[in-house]
Order: sequence, then C-alpha cells, then structure tokens
Amino acid sequence: MTRVIHTGDTHVGYAQYHSSVRRQDFLDAFAAVIDDAIDDEADAVVHAGDLFHDRRPELADLMGTISVLRRLDDAEIPFLAVVGNHEAARGGQWLDLFERLGLATRLGDEPTVVGDTAFYGLDHVPVSRRDDLDYAFASHDADYAALVAHGLFEPFGYADWDTETVLTESTVEFDAMLLGDNHTPDVAEVAGTWVTYPGSTERASASEREGRGYNIATFDADAAGGDDRVEIRRRALDTRPFVFVDATLHEGEGAGQVREAIRQHDLDDAVVLVDVTGAGDPVTPAAIEEFATDEGALIARVNDRREVETDTEIEVSFADPEDAVRERVEEMGLSEAALDIEEAVRADTVSDTNVRETVKRRVEERVEDLDSFDRAAEDSGNETEATDPDAGEGGATDPDAGEDEATDPDAGDTDGQVSMEDYL
Repeated sequence: MTRVIHTGDTHVGYAQYHSSVRRQDFLDAFAAVIDDAIDDEADAVVHAGDLFHDRRPELADLMGTISVLRRLDDAEIPFLAVVGNHEAARGGQWLDLFERLGLATRLGDEPTVVGDTAFYGLDHVPVSRRDDLDYAFASHDADYAALVAHGLFEPFGYADWDTETVLTESTVEFDAMLLGDNHTPDVAEVAGTWVTYPGSTERASASEREGRGYNIATFDADAAGGDDRVEIRRRALDTRPFVFVDATLHEGEGAGQVREAIRQHDLDDAVVLVDVTGAGDPVTPAAIEEFATDEGALIARVNDRREVETDTEIEVSFADPEDAVRERVEEMGLSEAALDIEEAVRADTVSDTNVRETVKRRVEERVEDLDSFDRAAEDSGNETEATDPDAGEGGATDPDAGEDEATDPDAGDTDGQVSMEDYL
C-alpha cells in the first residue's frame, strides 16, 4: 500500500491585497500540509505545480520553503513535484534547485517509485505546444502508476486539455491523475482512471469561498475483497478565515444597512469581502472598509456590483484592484516577453527608479529567444483563470490561467542551476 498527500497551488509568496500577513499565510498553509504529512507518516508528498506564486520569488519565500522542505527531508518523506505555469521560467526551475539540494524530486517521463506506485510528471504545457506531445513514458514494474500534471483538464471547469487523449496516448496505463491548476477540489473517473484536483491551500481569490485543503491518495493492492483499489479522500486545512458579506440594499437604504450586515459576522483577524447589490443609496467603499477593520478585520474590501448610470453599463469593484489588472492583462493575450515586462512594471519588489533598467535588461535577455514574443493568445486559447484567483490567479480558480508561462522546452537542459542573473 502507498499513501501520499496530494497538494498543489500553494502559491507561496503571494502578497494578496498587498499584505505581508497574507504572504505569510500562504507559506504557513504549505507548512501545515507538510506537518500533516510528517505526523501521518505519509509515504510521500506529491505537489502538482505552482509551489510559488511568481517565477522570481523573494529570498524570504525561498528560504521559508527550503526550511519547510528540510523538515520533510528529515522525516525521510520524499517531495515529488512538477512545475506549474505561475512559476515556470525560461531557464532552470526552482524545483531543479531543490532537487540539487536533495529536498525534492522533479517528476518526468521516468518513473519515481514509492512503495508499490510509480509516479510520473507532466509540467504545465501551453495549449499551442500540446499537439507536439507524444506522452511517451518509460515502463515500470510497480503495482500502480500515477501521473502528476499541471493544467486545466476535462471534465472539470474551464478545461482546455483533453484528459482522455492523455490517457489513451500515454505509453503507460495510469491508475490516477493527480492534478494542479484548478483551485476547486474535485474528483472524477475518466476512461477507468481516477482524476482529481486537491484545490489550492489558501484562498487566492474572492471566488474561492469553500474551505481549503488537500487530498490523501491511497493505492492499495490488498484492499478488502482482494480487488485493487485507488482511494481519494479530502482533508481540510485550518487557514485564514474569510468572511463573505452579501449586502442587498433596497430603496432608501445605504451605508447603515451595509454596516449592520457586517456586524452579523465574527470579523476577528479575517479577510472580509463585502458585496453590495440591489438599489439603495451610494456607499463609500473606503468608509465601509475602515468600519470593518475597526471591528477586528485584518483586511476589508468592498465590491459594489450595482450598475452605475453612464453611457454604458459597467461594474465598479473595489475588492482588489490587482484582480482587475490581472484580468485585463489576461484578456489582452500578451506574449511571454510582454508578460515578463508587465510583471516588472507592477512588481512590488522593483522600485520606481529601477523599472526602466529592469525592463531594459529583461528585454535584452529575451532578444535571442524570438519565440517568447509570440502572442500568448496562441498558447492560451480561451483559457480563463479557472477561477480567477484574484482574477488572474487561480484555478477553477487558478492563479494562473492567463499567464501561460510556457514551460520552456529547453528548461530541462540546464542541469538545474539557477543563476543570480536569472533570479533578478
């Protein structure tokens, strides 16, 4: 029997709402998964991509992740992972670095056997490059085989990858596909194979209302009755509370009714998201947010979904400006190079005085890689963030979708080393 923890979309380093506290929450959630694996003496932790939120994580996020992985290594529990689209880079991946440190195994077309199960990996691949995939995996002699992959697979929401094609064209018969990218947990059976998402470990978007968690996958050749069995169970994580306040205003009602709706909830250290709908009087989002924080909220955001009288119908959202920006960038179908520049312009870690030099350097780095200037639309089709994670981040809510950071086909040629120049 082999029992593994299946997780993914941990998005370590995501300073949601520009909050350092929220940034720590994402690392803490990942650490909680690892602590559970150690306490339960799991046979392995399988991570299905987007360990980091950004392909250039800050040093504190890297060191925090290494510290967590060292605890897992000390417990002699392997960490098996693939690269997601959020963290994919042109050169060596951070996962390669962790592998060189002896803290992780990057899954690929060769089997990594744990117990009686062989694990394979499939990094995120842009839509435009999938026709070139041959799904050729080396053979194994284990009782079970599982494919760990990052992407939006059928039959789940926002899918753009044909799961049955993967299963029928693969040279290995898989008993399970352990997936990442869609932030909504789910499980289904496709062509006799269990296919499942564990969901994200922290809420990366206002659309992720359900609690967060991960999967426990058990491969048991000695199941009751003698039948081979793959079992997928879900376990909840205790993460930062989110309070969703739906305030529907009628004629003559305004900020007072919104405040009253907020008072009905326990706001202690919570992220409070207020949706204002209906008719009623105008409300000032900043005043409502200040009221919620005075009542104990860590962060408060107001989203006024009512129509504003203009020449065109629009919706004004104050919940998170970052959401709107990411969503618009996604819709533009920018090339990988353009996305890299856009990231540099908006990055919290790049000071205003250094933006010009940073952009210049990043363009120079890419001049010889003309493919990176192809429009991302060719890669992403109609990929919408399977859930917006912050409108641009998350899987069925996928903190991803629009960022088809095309995993570089040459990335595997780098022997895993990551230069400081690449990092910066």
